Amino acid sequence: MIPKSQHPPEFRVPWGLNFFGSLVCRTPGFWEWLGDRETSFLANDLERRPISAPIYICGLARSGSTILLELLTSHADVATHRYIDFPPIYTPYLWHLVRRMMPRTRPDPVQRTHQDGMMVTADSPEAMEEVLWMSFFPTLHDPLKIGILDAKTSQADFEEFYTDHIRKMLRIRNGTRYAAKGNYNITRIGYLLTLFPDARIVVPIRNPVTHVASMHKQQRLFSKGQSLNPRMLKHLQRIGHFEFGLDRRPMNVGSENVLREIVDLWGAGDEIRGWARYWAYIYGYVADLLESSPPVNSAVKVQKYEDLCDDANNTITLLLNHCQLENDGRLSDEFSKRIHYPDYYKITFTPEEIASINEETHLVAARFGY
Repeated sequence: MIPKSQHPPEFRVPWGLNFFGSLVCRTPGFWEWLGDRETSFLANDLERRPISAPIYICGLARSGSTILLELLTSHADVATHRYIDFPPIYTPYLWHLVRRMMPRTRPDPVQRTHQDGMMVTADSPEAMEEVLWMSFFPTLHDPLKIGILDAKTSQADFEEFYTDHIRKMLRIRNGTRYAAKGNYNITRIGYLLTLFPDARIVVPIRNPVTHVASMHKQQRLFSKGQSLNPRMLKHLQRIGHFEFGLDRRPMNVGSENVLREIVDLWGAGDEIRGWARYWAYIYGYVADLLESSPPVNSAVKVQKYEDLCDDANNTITLLLNHCQLENDGRLSDEFSKRIHYPDYYKITFTPEEIASINEETHLVAARFGY
């Protein structure tokens, strides 16, 4: 048995966060009610805050979505969620007032759970709104049920709560544009464009060989970390992160046979081919959606990870233009120095494993220029 002192520190969940997170997620009805009371209190203010062209970053995990979120939310106009917003995600304004009364501290940045060299603090931007989606759509993460929300989807209670929530985020973060990273929103593009026809959507993508390598690495890392720190498994379930670890749940985008094949490959220990088939499954769905829907095609920018690394300045300019954000050159200068290919691990696939990835992904990869 490994002593607790030797457990990966990135996978430790403080007692207070575990307790409060558990309390909030066990009583969503109460927190929705409290969020509605907060909305009533702020009604006049919220009515004066339009939601203009919200920005959504959505794709498979390990595709570069976090650096895109950091880049876009470094813009002065953009407001987003931060690590500190959970657990009281339903009542951001109330939590904002509480935090203002708390002593201000500046803890040193720590490496995030993914152990990929990215340093974060409680105030770093993060994907947090999934808690709200799960509250109003409780079956979204059931792999046996199709998880697509499209233009035909209608959920009035969620739509009212969610739009009010975005207005609150704009208020407390003093922004005019809302941005959210959420991998699962890739299955909700049609619905999001129904709610916000002017939304700007960024879908990050990565060469399938390097992408599979990164996802495979994270699966092993998270499985080990959650085995040693069970609180982390519960924490990730509460915030809606099912990409990796002991409760890995693939997104269901319609083909149950393919989804079953992916799960069977993982269950049989063929992780590499399973991840490759999953890559093709998800990005094939995206390619079909882009081709079949002109409004989606117009709203979406597919952002290659390799373009960010190879030509950061030009890529950032094009990205900001797509998101309709003013570009003064500052972000290009800052992030072009930070963005680079991973240097903390090397791909060790055998020729046979690389061949299996190419076999599974080449048709879909070609649709994106790979």
